[in-house]
Amino acid sequence: MGVLQALEQRQMLVVTGKGGVGKTTIAAVLGRRLAARGRKVLLLDVDPRESLHHLLDVPPSGGEVVTVAPRLQLQHLDPRRLLDDLVREKLKVGVLVRRVLSSPVHQHFTEGAPGLKETAVFGRALRLIEGHVPRGMVRPDVVILDAPATGHSVAWLAAPRLISEVISSGPIGHMATVIADFMADRVRFGIVVVTAAEEMPVQESLELIDLLDERLQRMPDLVVVNSVYPPLVEESDADDPVGALWAHRRGLNDRELGRLDEHWHGSTAELPLLPLEPGPPLITALADHLEQACERS
Repeated sequence: MGVLQALEQRQMLVVTGKGGVGKTTIAAVLGRRLAARGRKVLLLDVDPRESLHHLLDVPPSGGEVVTVAPRLQLQHLDPRRLLDDLVREKLKVGVLVRRVLSSPVHQHFTEGAPGLKETAVFGRALRLIEGHVPRGMVRPDVVILDAPATGHSVAWLAAPRLISEVISSGPIGHMATVIADFMADRVRFGIVVVTAAEEMPVQESLELIDLLDERLQRMPDLVVVNSVYPPLVEESDADDPVGALWAHRRGLNDRELGRLDEHWHGSTAELPLLPLEPGPPLITALADHLEQACERS
């Protein structure tokens, strides 16, 4: 089974990478490609700035579900609001809900407890996969989470297991345990790391891969190397500064691709730098390149 076919079988994919390498772009590309292959996809955005909708040319979600295309939907989630929703769901009685939500203890707990907000996001995604969807929303086959950058991604991925170990009972402890077990299932849950063929992004990606192995006993399903300079078709004239610059950048890319290949032996997909502005044409073009690259990996 090829890597793209394997990704199609996952029920949840987390996409992460160093800031600035196109992580959100690749999340949109995966969503577009899996939807085109018949999967019902929900893209989840947790960035307060809501950046995914710009790439897909749809209105901002604001917490609502936005239909992007057949079999492709987008939603922005506010982790704090999810925790408040959990209180409403469990207590049900209005006066108790208001009392708890206004309580300083609840506010300090939800703001300060490590991993709680992250666990709430994964919990909502899992509930949607299991069919607990609001009226009018299509039950997704796969949820793709555009996760925070590499500096925070391991903490995100480790959060449910941490919460399940600290809180062993009650609705939060039960929820965390179920989520942690789901994320440990390599058939249902996957990780995609996005990088660029440059020194710092490759270094951060290699460190992330080591941390995933050390703390979660997991490896990425796929490493996507984004915005690789295509090789020059012809050798440039020695006096051509543009050609010389291009050759220099491509040389740097080759060096870092070699370093990545030396340390990472899993599936890799190289996507070219394209002369397109961020938006649907870029997403469509990169989706085609992704399929070709995965076939070669």
